[in-house]
Amino acid sequence: MPKPSITLHKDDLPDGLSFGTSVAIDTETLGLNINRDRLCLVQLSAGDNSAHLVQFDGSEYAAPRLKDLLTDTSILKIFHFARFDVAVLEKNLGVLTGPIYCTKITSKLVRTYTDRHGLKDLAAELLGVELSKQQQSSDWAAKELSQQQLAYAASDVLYLHALKDKLDAMLDRDGRRAFAEAAFKFLPVRARLDLAGFSGEDIFSH
Repeated sequence: MPKPSITLHKDDLPDGLSFGTSVAIDTETLGLNINRDRLCLVQLSAGDNSAHLVQFDGSEYAAPRLKDLLTDTSILKIFHFARFDVAVLEKNLGVLTGPIYCTKITSKLVRTYTDRHGLKDLAAELLGVELSKQQQSSDWAAKELSQQQLAYAASDVLYLHALKDKLDAMLDRDGRRAFAEAAFKFLPVRARLDLAGFSGEDIFSH
């Protein structure tokens, strides 16, 4: 496969950019506390070996074109661990993303033979792609991101369309698509529960 095309934008997507009917999305933040750690970067891909990265400096999150994309109900948003990203996007951008597909949830529904559901594990098993996680804990609020950071950020979205295709086939094989679709519809509520302080509680437990 040729080297991916990675384009960095400041504060918003450019006018006229289209991702078609589905877009892979990921976020990078200052940390994993959604109520403390701000959004630094949003990565997007149409599944065509290209990625567009939107960098925020934390001063404002107007981003009208990005917000329009996130809320466009005709475009499917593909995440890995959508629960976190959807909460981060609502916290910082003030919009609720949808409709949603989550490769991590789907993996847990169909790959019941393993407890390894990280993106690195999925890419290796289903696509034969080895992803590096070396930059995962780097400083995403840096004014100038390194080429290594940009490549890492892009890798989190470049393969989600291909993973969705593989996982969809497994959902249909196992008759679990209805479970997945119901879980995806509940995700915005789960994200809002996290934002409301219920991240560590199972509200369905006794």
